[in-house]
Amino acid sequence: MKKMALAIAATSIVGLSSTAQAAVNICVFDLLGKSGESFQMAQEWALASKGWGADVNLLPKQDESVADNDFKAGKCDGVFMTAMRARQYNKFVGSIDSLGGAPSNAIAQKAITFALDGRNAAKMTTNLGGKKYEVAGVAPLGSAFIFVRDKGINSIEKAAGKKFAVLSYDDAQKIMVQRVGAQAVPSDVTNFVAKFNNGQVDMVGAPAYAYKPLEIYKGLGKNGAMFNFPVLQVTADLVIRPEKFPAGFGQKSRDYFVKNLPKSFSMINRLEAGIPANYKMNLTADDKLKYQKLMRDGRLELTKMGIYDASMMSVLKKARCSVEKANFECSLGGE
Repeated sequence: MKKMALAIAATSIVGLSSTAQAAVNICVFDLLGKSGESFQMAQEWALASKGWGADVNLLPKQDESVADNDFKAGKCDGVFMTAMRARQYNKFVGSIDSLGGAPSNAIAQKAITFALDGRNAAKMTTNLGGKKYEVAGVAPLGSAFIFVRDKGINSIEKAAGKKFAVLSYDDAQKIMVQRVGAQAVPSDVTNFVAKFNNGQVDMVGAPAYAYKPLEIYKGLGKNGAMFNFPVLQVTADLVIRPEKFPAGFGQKSRDYFVKNLPKSFSMINRLEAGIPANYKMNLTADDKLKYQKLMRDGRLELTKMGIYDASMMSVLKKARCSVEKANFECSLGGE
């Protein structure tokens, strides 16, 4: 009987051990699947995660809505996707992508580093509908710039009446496009640039990260242009179900993402420099100020509506004013 009890105990221990080390599935959104930069970034992270006690299996998804739905259905234990879609799981981190919130890579690096700091660990977890979620990382994809098919659209006033592709699940984009008098055309991350390239829309916002893979140059043609003025910072969030991972995994993962920020921004700077100079259109100082004020008013409105997180708006303002101390907004309250 004693031997049997020991055997049962040993079997139980082995069972517990295998459960703890069971492979976890992570759905990774990348338009280019396994050959894309996001998936390659996820592969490096998955390799590092072995040191934190996790056996990660990456599942490439070329449709972001499929990645999200598979995560919701429990087919994935974590999902790596754009923050605009991931905002539903964590508004604090999802608000880094707010309009004009991080208008340079230097400001974005400060904001992401602060957000993922261990002191903010409590803000990384949320409980929605009885399910617990945790942000285990934020990766920058770079500033989004506005691309136009006709360089004659060189001011806010001239955008009136023009068709602008917006991501249908991001209310912030729709509201801001409507505020400048343009016509918001609901789209998805899988087709918004295609609509620009084939002439269905006149304008689109995208990071340099998407320039070559999505062939934005086809939509620009000979008469198009890119406003050399960032409108928001695009990031990707890694959201996990913490109970599926070893204790302390989330913070170790976040520390990894912070450590890799310089490498990520180096890649982004290279991609931005790779866009041909003849497409880049600089705005006048007056127009820049006009855009900044427009985006600030938009952030205030969207925060009141509950779309953006108020505490992240404060973080972003501090980051902006630490880099650009003379900016008009630094003497203003409200954020």
